[in-house]
This record gives sequence, C-alpha cells and structure tokens, in this order.
Amino acid sequence: MCGIFGVIGEGEGTEEIIKRLSKFAEKRGKDSSGILYYNEHYNINKADFSITKLIKKINFKNSKVFLGIGRLITNDNMENQPYSEGEVCVFHNGIIVNDSNIFKNENIKRKSNLDTEIFHALTKKYICNKDIDVDKIKNILFNKCFGTFSIALALPKLGKLILSSNHGSLYYGEKKNLIIFSSEKFHLHSLNCKKIKKLNNKLKILNIPQSDRLPITIKEFKVNRINLVPKNNFLDTDRNLLAQDFPTLVRCTKCLLPHTFPFIKFNEEGVCNYCLNHKKKSKLKPKEELFKILEYYRKKNKEDCIVPFSGGRDSSYALHIIVKELNMKPITFTYDWGMTSDIGRRNISRVCSKLKVENIIVSADIQFKRKNIRKNILAWLKNPHLGMVNLFTAGDKHFYKYIEEVKKQTTIKLNLWGYSPFEVTHFKSGFLGYPPDFDMDRIYSHGVIKQIKYQYLRAKAFVANPSYFNMSIWDTLSGEYYRSFKKKQDYHYIYDYWSWNERLINKTLIKEYDWELADDTNTTWRIGDGTAGFYNYIYYTIAGFTEHDTFRSNQIREGVMSRQEGLKLVEEENRPRYQNIAQYLEVLNLDFKTVIETINNVPKLWHQNPM
Repeated sequence: MCGIFGVIGEGEGTEEIIKRLSKFAEKRGKDSSGILYYNEHYNINKADFSITKLIKKINFKNSKVFLGIGRLITNDNMENQPYSEGEVCVFHNGIIVNDSNIFKNENIKRKSNLDTEIFHALTKKYICNKDIDVDKIKNILFNKCFGTFSIALALPKLGKLILSSNHGSLYYGEKKNLIIFSSEKFHLHSLNCKKIKKLNNKLKILNIPQSDRLPITIKEFKVNRINLVPKNNFLDTDRNLLAQDFPTLVRCTKCLLPHTFPFIKFNEEGVCNYCLNHKKKSKLKPKEELFKILEYYRKKNKEDCIVPFSGGRDSSYALHIIVKELNMKPITFTYDWGMTSDIGRRNISRVCSKLKVENIIVSADIQFKRKNIRKNILAWLKNPHLGMVNLFTAGDKHFYKYIEEVKKQTTIKLNLWGYSPFEVTHFKSGFLGYPPDFDMDRIYSHGVIKQIKYQYLRAKAFVANPSYFNMSIWDTLSGEYYRSFKKKQDYHYIYDYWSWNERLINKTLIKEYDWELADDTNTTWRIGDGTAGFYNYIYYTIAGFTEHDTFRSNQIREGVMSRQEGLKLVEEENRPRYQNIAQYLEVLNLDFKTVIETINNVPKLWHQNPM
C-alpha cells in the first residue's frame, strides 16, 4: 500500500519528472520513503518522512536510474523500503499475507518484519547470478506469494530491473529517451507518456547500468515518531480493566432496541416507535434494472467502474459480485485515514490479488489524523458525552473528496457501492439530540437543512466543552462538506438489487478469498475498522447497547432473523474487543488504564428507571 515509480534513461526535464512522480507517490503513502539512484554508482537513501521531503536532500542530477517509493507503513515500524542487502534492491507496493509461511517453507532466515523482504529472499535464492528466465521468475513470484504486489526489483550486478504486478497497480510508458513507470495510469498520462501499458499478472524486464560495486551504499534519515503499527503487546492486567457487566435493559418486544436508545418510546405492547415507523426496505429492485444501468457504463477492453473498498465484509462481497456476476472491470479505491485495521488492509490485499483488480489508494497524513483523534478523545474524557463519540471517526469523511478525484483521473464515471442495507443506526446523532429520520435508507444522511441542524447541535456541545476547539475542527468540517453537501453523481448500490445474505457472504469470503477473521470477536462486521471496538465499548458500557443491536434490529424488522436469534448474537457481539481497543489506544499514544477507567466511571444510562 504505497506508491512506487521510476525513471530509466537520460533526457531533458528528468528532474522535474522525478519531482512530479514523487508527489503522486506521496499521495499513496506519506509515512516513510526511499530511493535508489545511479550516478557513477548506485546509492540508496531511506527516510522516516515523505518522499518529496527526501528528494530535496539528495543531489540526483544526471541520474541514469531513479527509483522511488512513498510508503504507507503496514508492517515493521523500523525497517524502511527499499529493502536491500548485497546485490538486490526491492521496492514493493502491496501486502504479502503468507510471507511467514514462505520463509518457513523455503528454510530462509528472516531478518525483519517487513513483508517486502520475501522478494529479496526469493530473488537471492532463485534468480541472482543466474540467467534471467521470465517464465521461472513469474512462476516464483505468482505461485509462491499470496496478496497484492507491484514490485520494482533492481539487480545492479546483472544490469536488470524487473517490474511486475499481480493485480494491475503498475504501469510503464515512454517519453522520448526515458522509460517511466508508476503505480497509476494517470501519473504517466499527466507526463504525456506514450505506449503506456499495464502490468497485470505480467512482468517487464528492463536494462539498467551494470555495477559490481556492491553492496549498495545506504544512507538513512531517522526521526523520533510514535509507532505507526501497533506492537500487539497484549496484557492481562489491561484486559481485566474492561467492564464485564451485563446491562439491565428493557428492550422492545419486537426488536432489540433498549430503553436507553435516544428518542425511543414503547406502546402498551412494548413495541418501540422505531418498529412502528419502520417501512420495509428488503424488497429488491430487479437485477435486470441494474444490468440495464451498467450497459450505459460498460467498456469493452477498459476498466469501467470505481468500487469504494474498505476491505470490510460488505465491500469485499460487493467486489466479488461486481467481477463474478456483473462481469464489470473495476478499479477499487481505498482511503486510508490511519484507522483501517491491519486485518482490513490484509483483506484488501487478499481480495484484490485473487480477483486481479487494481487498487488505487489515497493515504492521509496518518500522524496528523491520529493527533486529531487523540485531541478529541482527550476532550471527550474531560466531559463524556455520547453524542460526541462520532467525532472520533470524523477524519474518514474525506473519502468522498478523493473518490471524485479518482473518477476524474481515471475518466470513469460509475461508482458501485457495497453499503449493507442494515447499517442505519440513528443513535449516534440521536445522543446529540437529533431526532430519528425514519425515511433514512443509508448509513449517512445528506442535505443542507439536515446538516445545519446537526452541526448546530454539535456546536452547542463544543461550547459546553471548549477542549473540542482544537486543530481538528477544519479537518472535521471539510470532511462533512464532502460527505453531506457535495453533489453525488453516478452512485449505484449493489445491495439495492442483490440480496444481502450474511451466511452466504461469510462463506464466500472465507472459502474463496481466505478472508482473515479477528481473534477478539466472532462477528465479521467492522473487523476492518480500527475504531469500532473502542466506540462500541463506550456505547455498551454507558448505554448498554452497540451498533450490533441496531444492525440485528434492522434485520428482525425485515424478517431476516428472529428476535431470539438476534438476542443470542448481540450477547456475543457486544463483548468488549480487547485487542482492537488496545491497538487503537496504542497508536494514538493514549494510556489504556486511564482511558478505560474514565469510561467505566461514567454514570450508566441503563441504571436509570425506564418507566
């Protein structure tokens, strides 16, 4: 999950091309960076900061080879790319999910936690100092490595550069005397490259200057920073701090919603107003209608739709339908704002590699985003307010900004979404004092009037707790603008036409894609979301329910499951997710004991008399 690029050859304007490519790469990964360049001999520079900042420190004029990476760190906080020892240098975009097994099966000693190292190890074992055999290289890479990879593999001693991708996130083209490659086609188009080709389950071998001056000189720029990937040092002493109480609730006799739910009322039979006002949404639109819509957008030999892809259950299965059932040619889009869980990232890799689908990623400034979350959590802890919990996830809303940019860059109009029809919650804004909109059929509500009312209520909470007036405000408000005010065009929703069947979805993802499950919960919902365990713990501890209660209640109203089955499920699903919570607080540099004890001491809504 990075941006890689390279320029091979000499020509006028090379420096400007490198600068532009580095900006493109930085958009895909800002956490760290690295370069390999040739000027009389090969040099490697690696840094704990962005690629655009790194190249300002390097004199790369007249370089005949320049390779670079803007990295989104998904594993190993210490080791940066490119990975190099001796005569091999590897740049890797993607995530290999079976790297540990390969090291074990190949009997190769591992030296880092970086998945990229596996390409270095396999190259040294099978390729170095031997004739370059294209079929053999393809067999090694594509048959042994599972998960997404787009790599630039430099072999200076042999004078060769191997470019390869198993899912299409790598393009190369020509510009005068230069060969240029990058992670997205738009990057090369913007440079007016010619003969642009996509590598999808293919490889390309290029000649580079040969050098026997090995090992390659490496210079590293280190800075002090918080670990971007959790260490997973789980402690029983922390685990035991989590409240294990079973709330005493009066629930609706038809669904699962309790008396602590915002704006809830029960009639004489004990049925809540959410059930009484519910309008069935489970009647699907005809599939023929969807096929007719798609014919307008379908392209014969080109990608024809953008699929927003979080790596979660619903978007993963939607992608499966789009490729296998609808025969569309998608490009997936992921906005990584710093709170996508490791499982979510690995499942993105699993599904995209299996379906051979390109993944365009936009990476936020993750350290900045996490600082914003931290500030808002610290503000919340001073004066806990359930209506302000959703401020912790405000940073992900720029997704809607960048997806429109991706549509323009790819010239693809169509968006196909995988929103579950059962995710509408009501309570997150309800705790702020915003009444339920019973006609709402999406997880997010849109419209100027609705947002003005909502933001007014939020502003009142800000005034009541001035600590919310911090550097995160603009990020929050601009995200809300793109989510709720910006006009949406060519958006279509798979589950408006396709039945959402939880058992079938889980079976398909696990069996066909080896989809990874979480160790700390039995549910497959929200396991790709690094924030869910924490905010659901808050809701459960104080109000006695979570979004699992609303999800199952929506299913009960639609006749998908019985109330008894729903009760049994939420009893398990509402259990505190210690590992998810611990990882979340670690990357935010928040003390687990302080945070959890503060939440535990908030007066419980479920202690109040419901009658």
